[in-house]
Amino acid sequence: MAPTRRRALQFVGSTTLTAVAGCSAADPFGDDDAAPEYTLTVDSVDASPVEHALYEPDDDALFGDPARAALDAILPDGRYTTYGYEPLPNDAYVTHEGTYYQLATVVTGRRAMDRTLVRLDPVPDEQVPEDAVLIDSLNRPSARALKILHSYTRTDGETSTADLLRGDAYVLRRPAERESRLATGELDGRVVTMTEGGAWAYRVRVARERIVETAQTALAIEVADSREGFREVVFGSRIDAELAPESLSAAVRDRLDRAIARETYAETAPLSEPFDILLDRLGLGAVDTASTGNRMWYDGRLYRYALYVSASS
Repeated sequence: MAPTRRRALQFVGSTTLTAVAGCSAADPFGDDDAAPEYTLTVDSVDASPVEHALYEPDDDALFGDPARAALDAILPDGRYTTYGYEPLPNDAYVTHEGTYYQLATVVTGRRAMDRTLVRLDPVPDEQVPEDAVLIDSLNRPSARALKILHSYTRTDGETSTADLLRGDAYVLRRPAERESRLATGELDGRVVTMTEGGAWAYRVRVARERIVETAQTALAIEVADSREGFREVVFGSRIDAELAPESLSAAVRDRLDRAIARETYAETAPLSEPFDILLDRLGLGAVDTASTGNRMWYDGRLYRYALYVSASS
């Protein structure tokens, strides 16, 4: 078997350690590199590939209502434009009257418009009033916006949700947000807290400002006119590995079956040859840190799988 990039790196690492072993004892400072551990996780999906691939909007006002309105407008051949946000997940699959479509969102311009922007100013613990509003007591459209702003403030802008903000402000764009207590101005000037004890308190500032918003237009592209045809689309676009038991050696099949039965299987480098081959067959041969969100069709069933590489404990 030709060595993979991972096995080559393991070989280089092991030969380097061997070369220096005779020159020095173990690092007295405890900085020796630990051998990496490769953990494969496998979860069964209780749905067919076709059912699993199809998108259904959430049953809520914040995200579900705009998504359903968009789908009603674009299926089968319409258009639906929003400003500053995408109402539907890009590249998702949907079905309508026996035909299957892939959703797409494209930028179709810009427009200057009045929007409500929300900002938070930290309040010292000793200045928190008795009538401070607990964020979790608010409905989701208001609470979500405030929690995103709280996370932004606490991390000095390093939060993963920072891209949802416009500078230091959250813009109320979705219909449920534009009808929330934040949008009505009811919370303007009020102090809100993240805990019942008053910790992490902020004064809310709400303002109407004219900003330029990007026009996002959603449409549906027909990809198949039958379930059988759509299944081929799904396998071509959503299945990362398609394996059959008879295509694997007994040792490789044993590693995969153990991962499925236990939902996880791990080895510390240097990896056994069967496990190394399995990772290659799963398309994970060049992974150095992690790979998640993968899907496998194996022995007539659908699975999700991921690989995590970490220093062994």
